[in-house]
Amino acid sequence: MKNNSSFSVMVITFALAVFTFACNNAPTKDATATAQSIQTGGVKVIPITTPKGTFNVWTKKIGDGKIKVLLLHGGPGFTHDYFECFESFLPKEGIEFYYYDQLGVGNSDIPADTSLWNLPRYVEEVEQVRKGLGLENFYLLGHSWGSMLAMEYLQQYQSHVKAAVLSNMTAGIKSYVTYSNQLKNEILSKKELAVFDSLDQRKLYDSPEYQNLLMSKLYTQVACRMPVENWPEPLMRAFKKANHEIYIHMQGVDEFHVTGNFKDWEMWDRLPNIKVPTLVIGGRYDEMNPDDMVKEGQLIPNSRTYLCPNGSHMSMYDDQQNYFTNLIGFLKDVDSGKFVADKK
Repeated sequence: MKNNSSFSVMVITFALAVFTFACNNAPTKDATATAQSIQTGGVKVIPITTPKGTFNVWTKKIGDGKIKVLLLHGGPGFTHDYFECFESFLPKEGIEFYYYDQLGVGNSDIPADTSLWNLPRYVEEVEQVRKGLGLENFYLLGHSWGSMLAMEYLQQYQSHVKAAVLSNMTAGIKSYVTYSNQLKNEILSKKELAVFDSLDQRKLYDSPEYQNLLMSKLYTQVACRMPVENWPEPLMRAFKKANHEIYIHMQGVDEFHVTGNFKDWEMWDRLPNIKVPTLVIGGRYDEMNPDDMVKEGQLIPNSRTYLCPNGSHMSMYDDQQNYFTNLIGFLKDVDSGKFVADKK
């Protein structure tokens, strides 16, 4: 027993010595090459330089194709998750697209400095993501807040963009606030409206009564037209993962309050600067005024406008076939050189 034990110790000692020698003498060049060839399922982390330091943002490539689309999710402060329905439609059409969690949410770094949450910095973030992904002559799709961000990005970096999709967003906050108040008065009964306004005046936004009116009565009519319990899991996940600090800092406590730092944002007079082929898409039951989205399309010279007849703010879910048929049709028309803008 003693001899066997000694032999085992000798074997282990020899194995450790060989392992140590191999690690200390492994060629650095080969190790680097191996690391670069590791597959990550399309995930790429991109360093973003900001006035407050460098942070990492998470991106993920889905599918392969000549048409390459960068998605800008809504919020502000939500995540890419609700875009997952795109996986059921775009890849099979040969369309490649990229998720990306904006700084402060989801899989990206979440710094605490609120000075980072402003439109100009986000525009520079998008440009750094574009460079990090090596995208040129690409398609930019923004939804809701992401569409606001896309409009601003196009004012500065349009030369890199082949075409744009502005999904479910008006071009001015003033008209948005007016319309959201109109919707609230139309959707809620007099009794419900009195309760809602009373809770609003007392700032009891977290109360069960307020949240029930907001989610079950309002959002189910203008955000996603189905009972909350039937909302798709990726959409619910995006709500659960939202960074409310960013949302409140930029937007407000909910979709019916715009008190954040983009409350004075207006794009109407700058829309004619957008020259690339553009699809303005929204829903007839959207929380954004459908007439405003039509006006938006009229002011963008090379654009096409489509309103999903059964859709609201999440038309990619509550009017899915119409949304994706028109989105894919637009992308393919531009790619093939067959795009024709609406008559103005």
